[in-house]
Amino acid sequence: MTQGPAPRPLSDEALSNLLSKQRFGTLATVKRSGHPHMTTMLYSWDSKARIVRFSTTADRVKAGHLRRDPHAALHVQGGDVWSFAVAEGEAEVSEITTVPGDAVGRELLGMIPQAAKPEHEDAFLEQLVAERRVVIRLKVNRLYGTALDING
Repeated sequence: MTQGPAPRPLSDEALSNLLSKQRFGTLATVKRSGHPHMTTMLYSWDSKARIVRFSTTADRVKAGHLRRDPHAALHVQGGDVWSFAVAEGEAEVSEITTVPGDAVGRELLGMIPQAAKPEHEDAFLEQLVAERRVVIRLKVNRLYGTALDING
């Protein structure tokens, strides 16, 4: 049996680019038992601040996990099954947006790509309040990942 190519580590820049290109990833939080809780999430990556932002509701399991234990990681698949990026760090859960257009509501609105901005911003901000939305901010202190170069 011949040995194939080994995975190569991706540079910080390549990892950040991968995070910027994707929109969905798997967020891992820590359950009381110590086991991981994983869920697929839409996210927004701020490469300059090194923060991954997620929108969720205040009563979701992941928000409760992070209030108790802020350790979290986001796994993002690359352009093929052989590449990935992981963003690790500590997360914080914002206050609930309670007034349409408050700071949390504006932060949530800012996470939406320009092409997908809601047509009726006021109605969108009211919906965020009704849903009791919060922002999860994962402050990334470690990025890692690999790619496997296979011809064929």
